[in-house]
Amino acid sequence: QVQLVESGGGLVQPGGSLRLSCAASGNIFTINRMGWYRQAPGKQRELVADITNGGSTNYLDPVKGRFTISRDNAKNTVYLQMNSLKPEDTAVYYCNAQLWRRDGIYYATWGQGTQVTVSS
Repeated sequence: QVQLVESGGGLVQPGGSLRLSCAASGNIFTINRMGWYRQAPGKQRELVADITNGGSTNYLDPVKGRFTISRDNAKNTVYLQMNSLKPEDTAVYYCNAQLWRRDGIYYATWGQGTQVTVSS
């Protein structure tokens, strides 16, 4: 069993900042990729940012220059620093991890989601 526990969402004014955290635990041998997705009402879930265990990153174009993804491999934790937030960033943000379990199975799982609301 693998668990992803997210935190850091909330209500913020336009131009403000939030930092999301996602900690993985359980039956993990090593984590390959961790990422953040978001889904707004009526829209498809989209990849916001992801990061490999080697530190390579990828960002959704609208968040480039505003969001930064990072990870602490020792803690199996990924972060998303969100600056200069805009109302269109409002969504439920989901953590995703792709990993090898101790039994050798390559496994993907999701966090529970955390609400980010950007509004004045």
